[in-house]
Amino acid sequence: MQAAVLKAFGSPLVVEEVPDPVIGTGEVIVDVVAAPVLSYADEVFSGARRYLLPPPVIPGCGAVGRVRTVGPDATKLRVGDWVFCDPTVRSRDDAVMPDIVLQGWSARGEGGQRLQGYHRHGAFAEQVRVPTENAIRIGALTPEEAAPWCAINTLLVPFGGLLAANLQAGETLLVSGATGHFGSAAIAAGLAMGAGCVVAPGRNAAVLADLARRFGDRVRPVRLTGDAAADRARMMAAAPAPIDCVLDILPPSVDAAVARAAVMSVRPYGRVVLMGGVGMLGGDDLALPYPWIMRNAITVRGQWMYPPEAVIRMVGLVRAGLLRLEEYAVTAFPLAAVNEAVAHAAAQGGPFRLAVLRPGAEAPQPSAVSR
Repeated sequence: MQAAVLKAFGSPLVVEEVPDPVIGTGEVIVDVVAAPVLSYADEVFSGARRYLLPPPVIPGCGAVGRVRTVGPDATKLRVGDWVFCDPTVRSRDDAVMPDIVLQGWSARGEGGQRLQGYHRHGAFAEQVRVPTENAIRIGALTPEEAAPWCAINTLLVPFGGLLAANLQAGETLLVSGATGHFGSAAIAAGLAMGAGCVVAPGRNAAVLADLARRFGDRVRPVRLTGDAAADRARMMAAAPAPIDCVLDILPPSVDAAVARAAVMSVRPYGRVVLMGGVGMLGGDDLALPYPWIMRNAITVRGQWMYPPEAVIRMVGLVRAGLLRLEEYAVTAFPLAAVNEAVAHAAAQGGPFRLAVLRPGAEAPQPSAVSR
């Protein structure tokens, strides 16, 4: 099969013939129809993000495709089923504290690296082998629909945070990092889950205006000034009711003071979920006042990725029309143009924009238009 291979960090990907994946018990082989190219893929492949992804490796985080072969222990999946290939692979020998790897993307810890030694190659290829439980049926599609469905790869990340926050219908949500790739997805997911209002702080006035245009009065944009106390007051004032929960999904480049101002806008007895990268590249860590947390009974928790059932729940939101994949403007590239796709994702990535690889496609093409 044809695949894009990362030979070394800092080198372009090389498209070449590689052996087809070989199936084992508890596994599925999927024909990749579309694979998302994340907006920061160039930073991963250059080595700037210091991800544990030892080359040579076929990268690629998630895919939409059709089942080619099922293992002997599969009871529901059938050849030809349309599936989402969930890149979040968990070890099967510890149900309480499983090691986790993002297939074709990153690993964490010694256990994760051992797991990555087997579930190594990702979806920038004509075929991908995934654990049976990671090939999740999404219902019938046309090949043209596969590319927009890659958007759930982005949406699932903040969706996991909102599930961890136990977001309830009618509640007021604040998304810290609302103008980013994952933050804007958090707004769409939160509204689909029934949030009564989403407060959307950010510095980019054009993106804030676009969020209001897309989603109407249920989104309350707040332009950040850099004055933490003033920004916190503005966020609280923008909400029509006390802020029930805060999801922070800021990137590593943002100062901790920005996250702190958003976190401390939550009401007494409120919930805070941390999913961003504050402090990962150095700088101050997120420091929250002990008395404020204790006296206001604030729940603060971290969340990395999402639980296994999240994919099924998100598919339900999409199929019910509550979550519109049509919001995403998708540009598709053939596998042979993988380096152009990576460059495009870096230059054009942002809210509701997505680059995908389409094995067999002939030229870059828009496959969906944002409304």
